[in-house]
Amino acid sequence: MHRVLHLLIITTLAISILAENDSIYEILRAHALPMGLLPKGVKEYNVDTKTGEFTVYLNRSCKAKYESEIHYEANITGTIGYGSIGGLSGITAQELFLWFPVKGIRVDIPSSGVIYFDVGVVRKQYSMALFETPKDCVAVENEAEFLGDDKIQTSMLQYYEVDQSVGRNIV
Repeated sequence: MHRVLHLLIITTLAISILAENDSIYEILRAHALPMGLLPKGVKEYNVDTKTGEFTVYLNRSCKAKYESEIHYEANITGTIGYGSIGGLSGITAQELFLWFPVKGIRVDIPSSGVIYFDVGVVRKQYSMALFETPKDCVAVENEAEFLGDDKIQTSMLQYYEVDQSVGRNIV
């Protein structure tokens, strides 16, 4: 028990030191998360070492290509823990033709090589190798495509009502 408490204190101090001196990529690594979860272009970040809450500021909204496309807003927030990020906002992932907000990211066992993105109703599984290094992030051409309720609607087909009375008065 004493050893566990000692290890917990050392880990907390190490995270506090990391938050003050290192990049956000090193903080991800210290939490058993791959550095490539965030793209290149982080200009500033804040981490509350007590709660794990963080904010990341990018130069601009952008998208990066992994197995599928990931869209990053200019400001990303969440709560970081060992092997996970919860309460995430500012990241959306494309599946087929739809965009889904990523609500959390989790690594069950770091040696498994698998990472899960929680997009609400399902969890999308990726190889951690895709996220080993930060990717270049391309500026988003049409920002409205990723905002608000349009995330899913922009990819849906138009609905047209058919006039049922046409052709019914034929004898």
